[in-house]
Amino acid sequence: MTQHITRGIKAMLDEANAQIETLSAAEAIAVHQAGASADVVIVDIRDPREIERDGRIPGAFACTRGMLEFWIDPDSPYAKPVFQGDKKFVFYCAGGLRSALAAKTAQDMGLKPVAHIAGGFAAWRDAGGPVEAWLPKQPKN
Repeated sequence: MTQHITRGIKAMLDEANAQIETLSAAEAIAVHQAGASADVVIVDIRDPREIERDGRIPGAFACTRGMLEFWIDPDSPYAKPVFQGDKKFVFYCAGGLRSALAAKTAQDMGLKPVAHIAGGFAAWRDAGGPVEAWLPKQPKN
């Protein structure tokens, strides 16, 4: 028997985009260039293979989409302190779809303020935003 999906990705994205703040790549670059890192955390939700292949926004915090809820929830054994601060969280993925859903999920969990970058990393790169190569963690000796 074939599955019957009652709420597809288009509806989910439309709902997310109607409820979250969306920054253009130029707006996100301006936030980054203003040195707002004390007040803003840029969160890269891409898979580590994507980051390794394409690079990342300098200073971005890497949190795979699959761990987002666990890292945000302070009661989770996986909670990350970065998400407990009084900051604005700007999410991005490769093309702006996963980050819209991630920002909506984070907002639904109570994290605020949140936003995402329209067009994701591709839009950032194409707009001339700075990109740094991914460097693997060095083993401790």
